[in-house]
Amino acid sequence: MSGQDMKNFSKTNLDRISQLTDDQIDTSDIPSLTDADFKRASLRMPPQPVEITLHLDPELVAWFKAHGEHYEAQINAALRIYVEAHRAYKA
Repeated sequence: MSGQDMKNFSKTNLDRISQLTDDQIDTSDIPSLTDADFKRASLRMPPQPVEITLHLDPELVAWFKAHGEHYEAQINAALRIYVEAHRAYKA
């Protein structure tokens, strides 16, 4: 993904969408759920995060903090993307 890709924002009109009532939303292409679907379903919770002390460069922390209050979750997501991208290289 290039830096230019990060500058392309969604053109979805979220304000208009949030104003829709349930009756105005077309759900005709969504298949109905059956009892069998619910019997196969299971509750899956994400694993609890492990709390650690980690030393990071101040510039990295400042950059993530500047991009939102949930900067720790963003750092976690960035590390997860890195790991997933590099798993393929490990044989």
